[in-house]
Amino acid sequence: MTTAKNIAKNTGVLVLSQIITYLLGFIYIVYVARYLGAEGYGILSFGLAFTGIFAVAVDLGLNTITTRDLSRDVVKSSYYLSNLTMIKLVLSIIVFLLIALTINLLGYPFQTVMVVYFLGLYVIVAAFSQMFYAIYQAYEKMEYQSAGQVLNTVLILILTLAAIYFHANLILISSIYLIGSIIVLFYNIIITYWKFAKFKLSLDRNFWSFKIREALPFGLTSIYGTIYTYIDSVMLSLMQGDLVVGWYSAAYRLILIVLYLPGIINQAIFPAMSKFYISSDDILRKIQEKFFKYMLILGFPIGVGTTLLAEKIILLIFGEGFLPSILALQVLIWTIVITFCGSAFVKLFEASGRQMAITKVTGLGVAVNIALNLFLIPIYSFIGASIATVLTEMVVIGSIVGLSYHVGYGIPVKENLILILKVIISGIAMGIVLWYFDYLSLIILVIIAVFVYIAALFITRVFDSEDLTLLRNILKIN
Repeated sequence: MTTAKNIAKNTGVLVLSQIITYLLGFIYIVYVARYLGAEGYGILSFGLAFTGIFAVAVDLGLNTITTRDLSRDVVKSSYYLSNLTMIKLVLSIIVFLLIALTINLLGYPFQTVMVVYFLGLYVIVAAFSQMFYAIYQAYEKMEYQSAGQVLNTVLILILTLAAIYFHANLILISSIYLIGSIIVLFYNIIITYWKFAKFKLSLDRNFWSFKIREALPFGLTSIYGTIYTYIDSVMLSLMQGDLVVGWYSAAYRLILIVLYLPGIINQAIFPAMSKFYISSDDILRKIQEKFFKYMLILGFPIGVGTTLLAEKIILLIFGEGFLPSILALQVLIWTIVITFCGSAFVKLFEASGRQMAITKVTGLGVAVNIALNLFLIPIYSFIGASIATVLTEMVVIGSIVGLSYHVGYGIPVKENLILILKVIISGIAMGIVLWYFDYLSLIILVIIAVFVYIAALFITRVFDSEDLTLLRNILKIN
């Protein structure tokens, strides 16, 4: 199978699983947000954000290193898994103790503390599943990861709907996350033993010391990225209360769902970029340029469309109790555009072994985000947090793009300025149609927007002959 087809196949199965996850997640959010109300949903969202910050320490970047190394030599799979499992067990104990200590020191009420306990165990168990996903990615067998992700979503949805039917409280609903993650972990253990590698607990001191040092830049990048992703919800909880967190999280949760898309494509492309960094610099550059182009094409219409349709989206999903979330969504959605455009540059640095540069930039992002939140939240509440998130993403991605030119991997400026202009024109054309037909239902407007945007892309000749040839090669039957 060619590289293009491999990437397409893996992207396809991951996108398909994510579509299913989106649909089921949509149902979940509708029921949970309406059942719990803005305040209860705010507590649940705070718990996910709070534990999410700590959860990154269970990995420390080892998953990324595993995918990169094993994509070059899968023979070492059993050796890696055996040592990684032991490392994660040790880190999990430390992380849960830190979660328990911190939430109690902050003086939150009993209900919030219990929610955090259950979600803390959930993110730890889920971290072990991520280890197995790293193996699937190295083998370029993302269908097993896709199945695991769909299984997790199905379990959480079914159990949550049952809990709502029996009028369960917030603590029980939060425990469902843990139950689902345990079942999915068993699935991953079985699949890995059956299809990929046998493993056991192992302690190789050379592996531990060397790989942890090598992975630490990836880990710090993830820690920094997670902090500036979730710290706003934690700061809002401390400074403004659960109700405000609920309004903010309603919009932010939708953003996080969409942000899975570049993550999916990253997972599919990263092994190929890692290989070609060693074997073919020209192909690596070509992948980077195409990656940037397609993510720009995907991201910009999402920003325009969501800005114009935010009210319909919020009312459909959350109801009138979340009306303040509309403006937050209109602001936050532009992080999608920025993040999509920066994905190609981030993965280029990681695939080429320059992860320390990403670590430093995301560290800067944390400092900028906290400073902006401290300044903007007291003045503008959750809208201030939304603005801080967008500005932080601009700083981070802007810095990474600038560094790419410094190390010789910047994309051609003139050609891409023309591309950006064409995409903006196509997006504006789509936006005008959405604004004119605003009285139609959300689903009809989305369908119209897709057709108008695609037509505009072809009219402005965004797709060149190379793009069309690539598409034909991907679709061609072997």
